[in-house]
Amino acid sequence: MYGNPTIECGGAGIHAHCRQLATVVTISGRLDSDNAERARQYTERFILAEKPFILDLSGVTSFGADAVSLLFAVDDVCASAGVEWSLIASRAVEQTLRDCGIEFAGAGSIPEALNHFADAMVARRQLLPLLTKTA
Repeated sequence: MYGNPTIECGGAGIHAHCRQLATVVTISGRLDSDNAERARQYTERFILAEKPFILDLSGVTSFGADAVSLLFAVDDVCASAGVEWSLIASRAVEQTLRDCGIEFAGAGSIPEALNHFADAMVARRQLLPLLTKTA
């Protein structure tokens, strides 16, 4: 099979795609105590320094409380790498996070998250000339 296939992970399908503005990891299906650790290990491989990261869980149909550890791991690795990240959550993910009293910054879709990263990049580029000017 050519390209970047979807990995089967005990009830969840995981697919990674490197886009110009960000790396996107999409997980669909079920995430729970049986597969959350494996999903975390696979996902973390795609968090790259200086490349924003999107975790797309919009296709997750069941999200157990044990799977919340995946989000904390992504947050920690992104912070260590110095990259911004965004979560796209399904209703199942939103409900579990609400039940646990946890909030993560997110977007409604991949295009929305990519637009946010593009806007941030433009803002940084506009600051560069100001930082290099001398008095």
